Formats: sequence, C-alpha cells, structure tokens
Amino acid sequence: MNSLPLNFLCRKSPRRFLLGACLLGALPSMGQVQTLREVLDRSVTQYPLLKAKQSEIQSAQQRESAALTERLPIVTLQHQYNYATNNSITGSVFNNEGTAVAISGGVRPENNYEGVFGSFTTAVAEWRVINFGRVKANIKAANAEVHRSEEDYANERFQHQVRVTDAYLTLLIQQKLVTIQQQNLDRAMTFKRIVDSGVRSGMRPGVDSSLATAEASRARILLLESQQQEQVQRLRLSELTGLVQDNLQVDSLSFYTQLPLSPAASDSLFRNHPALRFSRSQIDWAAARSTATSRSLWPTISLVGAGWARGSGVQNDGDVYRTDLSNGIRYQVGNYLFGVAARWNLTNALRLKREYRGEVAQTERFQHLYQEQDNRLQRIQRESETQFRVALEQARQAPVQLRAARQAYNQAQARYKNGLADLPTVLQTFLTLNRAEVDTYVSTSNAWRSLLRIAAAEGDLAVFLNQVPK
Repeated sequence: MNSLPLNFLCRKSPRRFLLGACLLGALPSMGQVQTLREVLDRSVTQYPLLKAKQSEIQSAQQRESAALTERLPIVTLQHQYNYATNNSITGSVFNNEGTAVAISGGVRPENNYEGVFGSFTTAVAEWRVINFGRVKANIKAANAEVHRSEEDYANERFQHQVRVTDAYLTLLIQQKLVTIQQQNLDRAMTFKRIVDSGVRSGMRPGVDSSLATAEASRARILLLESQQQEQVQRLRLSELTGLVQDNLQVDSLSFYTQLPLSPAASDSLFRNHPALRFSRSQIDWAAARSTATSRSLWPTISLVGAGWARGSGVQNDGDVYRTDLSNGIRYQVGNYLFGVAARWNLTNALRLKREYRGEVAQTERFQHLYQEQDNRLQRIQRESETQFRVALEQARQAPVQLRAARQAYNQAQARYKNGLADLPTVLQTFLTLNRAEVDTYVSTSNAWRSLLRIAAAEGDLAVFLNQVPK
C-alpha cells in the first residue's frame, strides 16, 4: 500500500499533521547512536525488574507507616438500632463482630414474641501505654525491612549496570568482527578474481580456482555468522534497556584506540560493595524481627475508657413495654467507664517462643550467606586483577601479531603472483591474517571487560566509567 506524501497530509488536514508531528517527536529515535552512559541511564529508568524493586520499596515504606500507627490508642465506635423480643432480657443488643448476644434482666413467666425497638451506642478507647518495647521493636523491624528493600534495589541496580556495560562492550566487539569479516571477504573475493584470471590464462592449475572459491565461501560464512551474533547481541542489550528493538545503535567511544590503566586497589570500596550491603541489611532485618517477636512475649498494660448510651422500649417497672419506634430508639440512659487493664496471653507464649527461635535461625542463615558472599567477592576480585594483567599484556602483543601476519600475507601473495609459492601457503597466511585481526580487537575488548570485572568485584562502576574515552 503506497503511503501519502507529507505535503498532502499538510494540505488536507493541518491538525492531523501537527498531531502526527507531536507523536513522532515524542517517540525515541531508535536509530540514534547512543553512548554507554545514555544506555545506562535508560536501563536504570526503564528496566522492569528495577521498577519492581522500586515498588517493593514503596510497599515496605507503607508497612513502616502502618507500624507507626501502633503508638496511637485504639478507638472503636459502634451504634445500632434493633428490634427484638424481651422474654428473658430487658432489651437485646447485637455484639458487633461477636457470636454472643448480650442478655440481661429476669425471665418472663410466659414467652411473648412481640418485639420492641431499641438503640445502643458505644465508644471504647484503649491505649497500650506499657508494652515492654513491643511497639518500638515492631517499628524498628519495619524500618529494617525498608532498609533491606533499598539495599536490594541498590544491589540489583549495580548488577544490572554491570550487565548492561558488559553487553555494550560485547556488542561493540561483535560490530568490529562484522567489519573484520567483511574486509576478509573483500580480500578473499579480490584474491579469487586474481586466481581465476591466472587459471583462465593457463598459468595456474584449476585446483587453485576451487581452493580460492572455497576460501571465499568460508569468508562469507564467517561474515554471516558474525552478523548473526551482532544482531543477537543487539537484541540482548536492548532487552536490558527495557525495550527490545532491532536497530539499537551504540557509539564505540574510541574503545579500540587506547587501553585501560590499572586501577588502584581499595579495600574500602570492597567492603562497601552493594551485594555485601544487601547481605548486611538482611542480617539486620532478621535480627529486628527476632527482637520484635521476643517483645511480643511480654504483657501489655493499657489505659481503657468507654462510654455508652442505651434506648429501649422495655420499661423499668416489670413487664411494661412499648412497641412504637420513637420510644424504643430514644436514648434513655448513659454511662462511662475508665480504668487500667493488663493483658497477658500465656498460651500464646508457646507459639511465640518457637517463632523467636525460627527468627534467630534465620539471622544465623543470613550471617552465613554474608560470609559466603564475602569470600566469593574476594576470590572474584583477585581473579579479575589477574585476568586484567593477562588481558592487558595480550592486548599489547596483538598488534605485533597483526603486523607480522599482514607482512606474511603480503609476502606470500607477492610470491604467489611470481610463481614462487603455492596457493595453500597463501591461504594459510590468509587465515593467519584474519585470526590476527580478530585477536587484535578481541584482546582490546577483553582488557576493557577485565577492567569491568574489577569494578564489579569492588562494587563501584566508577572504576570503569572514569576510564571510558570521552
């Protein structure tokens, strides 16, 4: 289906054109080249898992706010109108959220199923002024949960930034490999034309043409494989940014024009690693919960107060009652009550003791996990430093290999043209040159990725970003 020209849209519907222009302007430019920092910023704000972690923080904050309300007194209001018989009571009332109906008064000589109206209003307040630190412990546990959620988000955010950076570097090297294999294919096709010309002129045997054709096909296969890997890596990186797209373009930032420098080791950075901070927050959270559980074993002492008003169609003098609505629902008496109450659920202590032991065991579990995480990070840090030194030396040796391979290829090609070398010798130098070109860029990329591993082990991405070419 042919699309309408832009000037037609402007002429036919200016409003539609302006709306379309606004919509197009609001859409991100998918083909725009993006730097590493831009990709990192997008991934942090758009990746669904990080958004879920932020929602978890908000949920924990709401639970913390709910825990703060435990300091407030409990105030319960209740009001009801009722219609009931009065065979054994002087006017029934319904126990809200209860299973027993309030009864009072004597029993009539004979049952009378004629009902009377009544009313009942209550206001009850209870303030748990002495709880032996239970409310404070619950608030601290809720605060520890918020802190744990925040550290969980910070750790996931850091780990995600490391994954995005590694995917970015991997995409860069895949792009370079596509360029290298394209150059390799161009060399193979050029050399094939030279060989075919020699075969047609009778100066070269026909097998040379077959070998050159096979090498050109191999070069084309390598190009197709590299293009496939590039697209796969492009999709993987775009997924990490929160929006899968086929045409994400990244800026090489001159990564292949210089090598990274050895970073200064810092134990303070390692101890402040997001993963270790998260593990410590889990320990604090479990310890706070165990403290809150232990405080629940103690009784509570409350100040209580209540006031209530009562209306009933039953009169005070014996069997006299009135069935009309106005006499039944009108308040007739009022009362109040103040006092101090102590409450201690002794049998509940059996359950709470076991819960407390479970929370203590959970705290020990998190402590062991922290030690395991600490040991693993120390091992990764030392491994990454060794890998960085080796990768840096390999990157320094790669240009030497490339110069020698290029020189050998040029010499072999010249000797072949002069009839001093056979085609297998030339093809061997052809393969050596291609491998040397690949090794040159891969070794440089490995040096940068090794620096990224050091930054990941130390828990500070700035160790890597501070050396990124501008």
